[in-house]
Amino acid sequence: MATGIELLVAAALCVACPPLNESLPTNLILLGEDGILPTEVPISVEATDAGLDEDVPVETLESIISKKLKLREMREWIGGKHLRIATLEDYPLSYTELLENGTRIGHGVSFQIIDFLKKKFNFTYEVFVPQDNIIGSPTDFDRSLIEMVNSSAVDLAAAFIPSLSDQRSFVYYSTTTLDEGEWIMVMQRPRESASGSGLLAPFEFWVWILILVSLLAVGPIIYVLIILRNRITGDGQQTPYSLGHCAWFVYGALMKQGSTLSPIADSTRLLFATWWIFITILTSFYTANLTAFLTLSKFTLPYNTVNDILTKNKHFVSMRGGGVEYAIRTTNESLSMLNRMIQNNYAVFSDETNDTYNLQNYVERNGYVFVRDRPAINIMLYQDYLYRKTVSFSDEKVHCPFAMAKEPFLKKKRTFAYPIGSNLSQLFDPELLNLVESGIVKHLSSKDLPSAEICPQDLGGTERQLRNGDLMMTYYIMLAGFATALAVFSTELVFRYVNSRQEANKWARHGIGRTPNGQSVAPTRWLRGWRRLDSGHGQLLGASTHGQNVTPPPPYQSIFNGGSQGDPLNRWRRPLGNGNAIGNGVLLGGDPEGGVRRLINGRDYMVFRNPNGQSQLVPVRSPSAALFQYSYTE
Repeated sequence: MATGIELLVAAALCVACPPLNESLPTNLILLGEDGILPTEVPISVEATDAGLDEDVPVETLESIISKKLKLREMREWIGGKHLRIATLEDYPLSYTELLENGTRIGHGVSFQIIDFLKKKFNFTYEVFVPQDNIIGSPTDFDRSLIEMVNSSAVDLAAAFIPSLSDQRSFVYYSTTTLDEGEWIMVMQRPRESASGSGLLAPFEFWVWILILVSLLAVGPIIYVLIILRNRITGDGQQTPYSLGHCAWFVYGALMKQGSTLSPIADSTRLLFATWWIFITILTSFYTANLTAFLTLSKFTLPYNTVNDILTKNKHFVSMRGGGVEYAIRTTNESLSMLNRMIQNNYAVFSDETNDTYNLQNYVERNGYVFVRDRPAINIMLYQDYLYRKTVSFSDEKVHCPFAMAKEPFLKKKRTFAYPIGSNLSQLFDPELLNLVESGIVKHLSSKDLPSAEICPQDLGGTERQLRNGDLMMTYYIMLAGFATALAVFSTELVFRYVNSRQEANKWARHGIGRTPNGQSVAPTRWLRGWRRLDSGHGQLLGASTHGQNVTPPPPYQSIFNGGSQGDPLNRWRRPLGNGNAIGNGVLLGGDPEGGVRRLINGRDYMVFRNPNGQSQLVPVRSPSAALFQYSYTE
C-alpha cells in the first residue's frame, strides 16, 4: 500500500518537473528520436548568450570524426619517422652534449618532454643548435633558431622559447604554453639594507629636510611673535628675548637640554611648550624606529624593478639573443624603454653560455646586475652555494654573497615552435597540455633544487651587529662640531687682531707714542697694555717712552720713602693740584711732598706731575706696581 502511495506522489511531482532535455548539460549530444546521432550539434542558448556567433560553422559529428581519423593517420605517419629538432644552450631547460663520434645529445626539461613524446609516438630524432645560439628576430635573423625553423631546416624547436610579437610572422608557436617564464635580477648582496641602517634610517629624506627647516625657522618665529606681542599689548613685564637666545632654546630643546629663559606671558609660554611637545614626540618616534631598524628591520635590495635599473642607470648583463634582449630592442614590447640604456652602454649581452662565468665576471667583479630566467638563476645560485659551503661551513655571509630580487624583470609565456604549416602541433600539443596541467613540467624544472629557498634576501640566521657604517653619522657629527668650533675660534682671533689694530690707531690719533718734541717712537709694552686709564672712554693719562728726550720715572720704592728737597726724585712728587678728579678717578688722599693717591676705574694710583707738565700715574697695588717697574727697567 505504501509503495502505491509513493508512486502516486512521485507521479504528481513529475507533472511539474522540467523536460529531460533542459536538465541535461548543454554540451551533451543527444540521440534523435530514431536513436541515430544528429548530423549537426546545435548551439545552445547559453552559448549564444556568451557571445558565440551563430554564423560560425558549427563543429559537426563528421568534423569530430574526421579529426580523429586525421590524428590516427598522423600517428601512423610519425611512427618510425626521424625528426630534426633544434634547440638552444639554455641550461637547465635545454642543453646539449657533443659525443666523441660527433653525435649531439639533448638534455634538460625540453628533451625530457621530447623523450616522452618519442616513446608515445615511436619516432627518432637528432639534435641541432644554431650557429650563434640565439633565438633570432627580424633584425637578428641570420644564424638563429628562428631562421632554422622558418626555413624548415628542422621539424621542431624544442626549447622554452618566449612568445615575442616580431617572431610570429616567421614561426608557429605551440598552442600549449609550457610555462610563464620569469627573468629575475641577481646582484651583489649589499652590506646594508637599501632602506638604510644608520642614524638616518628611521626617517626618510624629506622628513629630515623638514626637521632641519623647523630648527632654522622656529627660533626666528618665536622671536618675531614675542616682539609683536609686546608691541601690540604694550606689556613691559615680558622682556623680549634676543634672536640668539631663541635660536639656542630651539636647539637645546632638541638636545633635551634645559633653558635659562623663563617667559612670563601666557602666549610666550604656549610657544615654548608647543616646541617642547613637538620635540618630545619627534624624539620618541626616532628612538623607537632606530631600535627597530637596528634589530628587526627588513632587508631590501637597491634594485628590485625595471624602474630602479632605469632611473639609477645601473649596468646590467643578460644572455645574447635571449628574450630580454629582444624585449628591449622591440618597440612594442614591455622593456622597450630600456633601449636607450643599450645606446649608452649600460646594457651588456654576453655570448657566454656559462652562467657561473657571467656571475663571477660581471656581478662579483664589476658589480653588474645579472638578468636570467628563474630556473637558471636557482640552479646557478644553488651550485655556487654548495661550492662556498666547502670554503666556510658556518658563515652565511660567505655562503651567500649574491642576492636575488623578488620582482620579475620580465614575464613571457614560453612554448615550442614549429615551421609555419606544420601539422606536428596538432599531434604534440594535446600531449603537452596534459603534461602542463598535471604539473609534470613544473616538477621537472625544479626537481634538482631543494625545497628551501637558497640564499634569501634576508639571512635570518645572521645576528645583527653594529658596524662602522651604522655609526658613521656620529663620526660626521663629531668632525662637523670640531670643525665648526675651530672656525669660530679662528674668527675670534681675526676679530681680536682687527680690534687691536683699531685701538692702536685710536691711541695714535690722541698723540700716544710721540715725545714732547713731536718725535715718533714705538710704544712700549707698558704703553700698549697697562697704561689704559679709562676703558669706557679710551683716554690715557701720561705717556713715557724709551726715547732719549724722556726721563724715566724713579724706582717704585723711592716714591714712598719721603726724601729730601734736594733729592732728584722730588720732581716726581709735586702735587697734582687741588685734588681734582681725573677721568673716573676719585680723590682718596695725597702726600704733601709728592703725588696724590687716587682711585681710578677701581684701581689705586699715585698721580705725579712730571717736568713736562704731564700727569704721571704710578700704580699702588703690588702686581700692577711690579709690571710698572718692569716696563721701565727692562
